[in-house]
Amino acid sequence: MSDPALDPEIRQQLVDRLMDARRRIAAAKKAGDGEAERRARATVDETKRSLGERGPVWWTDGAPDFNRRLVTNTPYADWYAASSQGPA
Repeated sequence: MSDPALDPEIRQQLVDRLMDARRRIAAAKKAGDGEAERRARATVDETKRSLGERGPVWWTDGAPDFNRRLVTNTPYADWYAASSQGPA
């Protein structure tokens, strides 16, 4: 999810840039061009950070950020264990 505080026009420009970079990754992989793929992946990362999808959190609800943690190391561990037992 992108930062809702972004101006809609800016957000759309960033999304367009992201999609273009993803297409460039696919083309580079198909062509076997590792350097072009690396550059396109760097653009994806930079654009996702600009959108607020990576990097520091943009919300300020005061809740702890459990992103990038194993669910078993969070307060959701019991819920996860119960929900991953398979079909009922």
